[in-house]
Amino acid sequence: MGKMSLKVKLGKLELSSPLISASGTFGFGEELRGLADFKAIGAITTKTLTLSPRKGNPPPRIYETEQGVVNSIGLENPGVDVFIKDKLPLIRKLPTKCLVSVGGFSREEYQECLTKLDKQKGVDGFEVNLSCPNLRLKKLVSQSAQATYKLTKALRKATRKTLIVKITPEVTDVAEVAKAAERAGADGIALVNTFFSMAINIDTKKPYLGNIYGGYSGRAIKPMSLYRVWKVAGSVRIPVIGGGGIETAQDVIEFILAGATAVSLGTINLVEPNAAAKILKGIKSYLTRKKIKDIKSLRGGLIV
Repeated sequence: MGKMSLKVKLGKLELSSPLISASGTFGFGEELRGLADFKAIGAITTKTLTLSPRKGNPPPRIYETEQGVVNSIGLENPGVDVFIKDKLPLIRKLPTKCLVSVGGFSREEYQECLTKLDKQKGVDGFEVNLSCPNLRLKKLVSQSAQATYKLTKALRKATRKTLIVKITPEVTDVAEVAKAAERAGADGIALVNTFFSMAINIDTKKPYLGNIYGGYSGRAIKPMSLYRVWKVAGSVRIPVIGGGGIETAQDVIEFILAGATAVSLGTINLVEPNAAAKILKGIKSYLTRKKIKDIKSLRGGLIV
């Protein structure tokens, strides 16, 4: 068999590997230097940045269950200016691409944050976080197709770089929201974010999390995530980054067969920072065994 290709494209951005680190599980990348093989990772996704620094939610902020993790970090971050000054110079030295996750509490905040980052060297694209589950908002942006369309359209005008919109699984029709983002000019859709969840201490009768509830991630959500990726990938023409419970090469292959162009590794990074290297090795083994030269030929190959 000839040379194997693992390259994928997200808008104008070409990645050497379909594996992407999920926002919030890999820091700003540079913290994992020496622990992770960055050559196995197509791109890192930074922690979500907001215009001003955020302390995040009150502790405790993480609770481990039998099958996964409930977190309520609350977008803790140093703010965009500190990121540009202190974090980005270190990210530029990493041998992989960088997607910066952008958050906000108004259209103006999203726009200003993205505009400040757009001209910076080392920022290869953006993931717009419209789906953080542990902020005490009445409604997430991506729970409304109309709100998703309006914000995505405004941000599309602010950058020519790859623009990925991350949407929530907590919605009646996830495909409708994804199509709204596509119509507004998004280059790709990322899903799923975590599911709303909580855990209760029966002795104290209090929630384990300081924020009462949070977002659930880990292997237990994989079947639900896979279904939503399949549904969205069949509804839009732009690339889908699929994630949620991925731990092995087999998981990755399932998501690609369901229609994902790339996949995000999340909770597994907290357990095994170098998981991408092992997973990529498994993907190569699968492609060799199946005599597949280009991973793109697997996309959407589910037989139904």
